[in-house]
Amino acid sequence: MRSQDIPGDLSEILFTEAQIKARVQEMAAEIDRDYAGKEPLLVGVLNGAVMVMADLYRALTIHAQMDWMAVSSYGSGTQSSGVVRILKDLTQDVVGRDVLVVEDIVDTGLTLTYLLENLASRGPKSLKLAAMFRKPEANKVHIDMAYVGFDIPNKFVVGYGLDYDGRYRNLVDVGILDPKVYS
Repeated sequence: MRSQDIPGDLSEILFTEAQIKARVQEMAAEIDRDYAGKEPLLVGVLNGAVMVMADLYRALTIHAQMDWMAVSSYGSGTQSSGVVRILKDLTQDVVGRDVLVVEDIVDTGLTLTYLLENLASRGPKSLKLAAMFRKPEANKVHIDMAYVGFDIPNKFVVGYGLDYDGRYRNLVDVGILDPKVYS
């Protein structure tokens, strides 16, 4: 879906499809360099990371494997419940493996901190994080990130896997969702 297909829903386009594709290629080159001679396991965090995981994985020139996890810290509302639940766990063992977690966005970092601690307890050789988007102003905990696509403002953004109520994930651009859509 293109941003012109949803007139009025976005107040601003932050990154175009071309800008995102270019940055994914740059991130893949960094990962290729850092993991040369290794075969990392890329762990995508569902559902948002599907787009970045697919594009990043295809852009790599090294051999890598992929697996998926789904976690939730939300109940039925829009506020975090404070309790993180693993909804889908890995199918592969990470003991002794180089693991690269792939996320769509890092905002507060609270759920991701739990996920990284959980994975670290499983004995990987190394554990790093790649995220396409980061909201520095929203961070409540420090998370060491090996690869970051773009820093974005602390606004409600959609597109390229980021959603509002299950919508807009398939938008090829990333933009700020106009508050009139969700207020």
